[in-house]
Amino acid sequence: MALRVAVLGGIALTLFGIVFFRLWFLQVLSGDQYVVQARENRTREVRIQAPRGEIVDRNGAVLVDNRAANVVKISPTSLPEQTIEDAAAWGQAMGRRERRPEGKKGPVVALPPIAGAELEARYKRLGRVLGMRPTTIHRRVIESLTQLPYSAITVRSDVPSAVINFISERKENFPGVDPAQVFLREYPHRKLAAQLLGTVGEINEDELDKRRNRGVKQGAIIGKAGLEYTYDRYLRGRDGATILRVNANGRFEPGPLRQRDPVPGRQLRLSLDLGLQRTGQEATASIGGGLPGAFVAMNPRNGQVYAMGSLPSFDPSVFAKPISQAKLEQLTSDENGAPLVNRAVAGRYSTGSTFKPVTALASLDKGLITPDTVIQDNGCTKIGTREACNAGKVPNGPVALRRAMQVSSDIYFYRQGVNLFGIDGEPLQAWSSKLGFGRRSGLDLPDEQKGQIPGEKWRQQLNEMERKCRPGNKGIPCYTEELRAYNVGDNVNLAIGQGEIAASPLQVAISYATIANGGKVPRPHIGLEVRDRSGRVVQEIDPGTARKVKIDPAHRQAIMDGLAMAAQTSPGTSAHVFQGWPHARLPVFGKTGTAQVPISATVLVDQSWYAAYVPHESKPIVIAATVERGGFGADRAAPIVRRMLAKHFDLGEKAGRVPASAQAARAD
Repeated sequence: MALRVAVLGGIALTLFGIVFFRLWFLQVLSGDQYVVQARENRTREVRIQAPRGEIVDRNGAVLVDNRAANVVKISPTSLPEQTIEDAAAWGQAMGRRERRPEGKKGPVVALPPIAGAELEARYKRLGRVLGMRPTTIHRRVIESLTQLPYSAITVRSDVPSAVINFISERKENFPGVDPAQVFLREYPHRKLAAQLLGTVGEINEDELDKRRNRGVKQGAIIGKAGLEYTYDRYLRGRDGATILRVNANGRFEPGPLRQRDPVPGRQLRLSLDLGLQRTGQEATASIGGGLPGAFVAMNPRNGQVYAMGSLPSFDPSVFAKPISQAKLEQLTSDENGAPLVNRAVAGRYSTGSTFKPVTALASLDKGLITPDTVIQDNGCTKIGTREACNAGKVPNGPVALRRAMQVSSDIYFYRQGVNLFGIDGEPLQAWSSKLGFGRRSGLDLPDEQKGQIPGEKWRQQLNEMERKCRPGNKGIPCYTEELRAYNVGDNVNLAIGQGEIAASPLQVAISYATIANGGKVPRPHIGLEVRDRSGRVVQEIDPGTARKVKIDPAHRQAIMDGLAMAAQTSPGTSAHVFQGWPHARLPVFGKTGTAQVPISATVLVDQSWYAAYVPHESKPIVIAATVERGGFGADRAAPIVRRMLAKHFDLGEKAGRVPASAQAARAD
């Protein structure tokens, strides 16, 4: 008995000791921490959104601003647990569908039903006030919960104040519904420079984990694309908060305890010129006949981008509010021209004859030709078993480099493609890279693509990728139809900007700027400086150091002579387009390009290109423009560039029009 009593006493003493030390830990060691938490349980922090900084052009014209708007939100904590589970399951199913290859995605995943009669009645009451269907509210709830499970769900934006007051006065009828005032992005010029300026939206769960968003809280509005994304840390500002007291029943007590004011974002000033941007987009739309296209205008000396456009465009204000899946699919659909894509920096195009200066530099550098080497152009030539011809098989007779550039002799450059093939170091590909093709430029936009320059090493890598991929793809080709070596025909195609080259208008503009500069490769940039609310410059944006390429001055001069002849004197391929232009004080150095693009196994269409450089003491400019399915380079792209040049140099509308007497050249 004594032993049992001793054992039970020991157990009781041990349990008492555990309880004692636990209480001591909670009250003494952790007491302050729990006091703070208890106090926080009596308060709630209501976020006050900071207005984003405005974006202005180089002259101070506002491109992006803010406006105050009323929104209605639903707190996820007020929703049934079943709705949260349904949203998670639906999101997973949609994710699996999106990961399937195109054409094998299967039917669209149906939205889960509304969880219960009480929630449906709540949606109906809210829908009557907001003028929305209950199913629409439910869709927004589910889609938002999929992206941000713990963030308030924006049901509707731009709600009239009378509606906000009605909901606020009848909170018992609208549990979990929180009216609020927010700042929405406003775009005064609507579709102008939309892809460049970018979009904003509520931060999602994946973005919260990124280093660039450190310190950003759930529910914050951040830049999602374009300059809004690149310069988000300057534009975003810092949200404030109102600290409210909450009673034991979870209701707010009157009057805030304290308030932390929001800090507005800073102003971003761009190198963009609003007038030139508008002219470029209007010209591409009208002269381009509504076809997709893009343009880039930049200062070749310092890389400042004066204008950059991509058509079709879109109104970025649609992303300032909750956007439906149908609208998003419409903006990304190839059938609608994929308006969200910035073709100026992400286009993957064959460049046509605008690439010929690159081929000329490679041949000159290797000593395969001199500026005065003459080649007989009979209109067609044999390359292996294939007959290669000029457009329309038009012969140009004996041509040296300058004349070949002027009339855009394909025969001349076909021969360069043959001569450059098989040389160690792949000189044509090497010069392409030097001048900016197949690489990113460092432009301050997130969606710039590096494109590709085909060559022996590139083809070997492509073949290896294909060998690894095809077995897991049931033998169906993944990247290329045939496994083969890079051949002389590929090099001939590249020499005239055809074949498997993939380049953007920005890269074409950089290559021409580099030649104009005598080897200095400009680093293009759009952001100039950041200013505070008082207008004081707080950050000058440094684009980085420009690369340098060694170009023989004699080689450069020969190419520049050819570009001048092509734009200024007959039979230059764009001389008729610039008929009546004041070449004496504003000489145009330009090159047309007509890229043949396959749209099916048997059908090719022509893509219109033009690249031009105009020297000037204070306003030098390089412009590259393209129109998909736009025909010959002189048909659409060159007239677009003329109109933009006239605007840049303030020559008036008449100077920007191609004379009616000018006949379309078909030499390219």
